[in-house]
Amino acid sequence: MRNTRFIIPCLLLLGVPAVADPLYAKNLAPMAGLFGFPNLRTAQTLAAGEFSTSLNGNVANNYSVDTNAREAVNFDVETRRFALRGAVGLGWGVDFEAELPWLRHEGGDLDQLIENWHDFWNLPDGDRDEVARDLIDVSFNTPGAAFALREEVEGWGDLNLALTKQVWRSETAAISVRTGAKLATGDEDELLGSGGEDYYLSVNASGEHRGDWPITWHGQVGYLRAGGADVLGNIQEQDLWFASGGMEWRTWQSFHLKLQIDSHAAVADSALTQLGDTSVQITAGASWLFARGWEAEFSFSEDIAVNTSPDFVLQFGLRYQVPGS
Repeated sequence: MRNTRFIIPCLLLLGVPAVADPLYAKNLAPMAGLFGFPNLRTAQTLAAGEFSTSLNGNVANNYSVDTNAREAVNFDVETRRFALRGAVGLGWGVDFEAELPWLRHEGGDLDQLIENWHDFWNLPDGDRDEVARDLIDVSFNTPGAAFALREEVEGWGDLNLALTKQVWRSETAAISVRTGAKLATGDEDELLGSGGEDYYLSVNASGEHRGDWPITWHGQVGYLRAGGADVLGNIQEQDLWFASGGMEWRTWQSFHLKLQIDSHAAVADSALTQLGDTSVQITAGASWLFARGWEAEFSFSEDIAVNTSPDFVLQFGLRYQVPGS
């Protein structure tokens, strides 16, 4: 702690004015969260020698139960995910990213808070109040696959790598192409990884409006080829699309309000919503550019397409960017 109190004030004296990124949002549903769907990022790449690093935390509470004549699913788990990310500008409009997450699946502490939240806004809660709180039970049974996890686990997840090439830029907009891979470094039996390598390709675009309403927007659309995940067995889908769109309102010079929607294809061939339906998640939050080169972020997410992503997620992040030479 003594070292931390010394280092942080020193770092605050360094840096350049930060540019707020889109919200860092992940679908941390037990099965969808295994795969390498990339988070939305700005289409503008880092200049040669520029470096950025960030720490992002997510606390996702899942509760969803469903059955039909042939299948059954029970997702009752709280997932904590912390990801350390670094990116460096290589020149020629290209930057490289690497991210390593650490995850913990547990019974959690947010069940009571979420029940109160749903009651206050008159939102559906999927009969949360009829089961014991703070339990962990991630299980499903289908003709093609079955799985169960009923104990707390933690560990390193799958390593993510990406290259982004900016292919066009004007004074107010940019377009880039991004390619990436998720490597199987996490333990699939403990839902820390999928057990296979995923590869993706996306097109990203960003732009800004400089009038009376200072708005910045970001979007992406892409394709992901998922590696084999034994946990899903014969019901896994491997050819997956994903898309995201977000807006950022620069209310003050250093305080930005953000809204974002993320969606992706179902990861399994199933009649159960939790496994076989398209995921749509909305995230709202804000970022504060509190010092030169520094950005802090806080947001929360809800599942627009109910039961395809966690019904409540809290997210926070801290980012720092170092200028190039």
